[in-house]
Amino acid sequence: MEAEKKKIRKEMLAKLKELQKPEHEQRSYEIARRLYQNPLWLDARTIAITVSNPPEPETWQIIRKAWEEGRRVAVPKCIPKTKQMVFRKLERFSELESVYYGLWEPIEASTKEVPGEEIDTMIVPGLAYLKNGYRLGFGGGYYDRFLENYKGKTLSLAFSFQVIETLPVEEHDRPVDVIITDKQVWKTNDA
Repeated sequence: MEAEKKKIRKEMLAKLKELQKPEHEQRSYEIARRLYQNPLWLDARTIAITVSNPPEPETWQIIRKAWEEGRRVAVPKCIPKTKQMVFRKLERFSELESVYYGLWEPIEASTKEVPGEEIDTMIVPGLAYLKNGYRLGFGGGYYDRFLENYKGKTLSLAFSFQVIETLPVEEHDRPVDVIITDKQVWKTNDA
């Protein structure tokens, strides 16, 4: 199981890194355009989202759009000691710092925590997906732990080639409600 996950992670990262900037930008734009028309975006007052790092689909533009539309943006802060994650309200990009692995996280001193029950839609990152919403994450397990008690809607943003045919699924895995790619939208249950 773990060996298979490792193999898929490695292959997908290699594929992602092959994307040239113009194509990466275009595909990210197509994903964002589909997102802005989705009910899970349109109906959300508070959106939880990670601040992307290449080669993931770009989310900086999405955060800007959320601010423009008056939505509250919550970004994750990881607590490596406990492998837990909290979300904090982001009002400007200058409230971010690069902590470890080059990930952008909210500066605790200048941001407030957003309780999980106040998040309407959570945009869940991942490396590979099945059409039914199961995902392969980056391997830290932070989202899996957070999602155990999360009751809101979930969606993932992916390049179309990240939706694959097979993936090892474990008991604790929770599928996302919707996957939005640059080519189409996959609804995975009654979302």
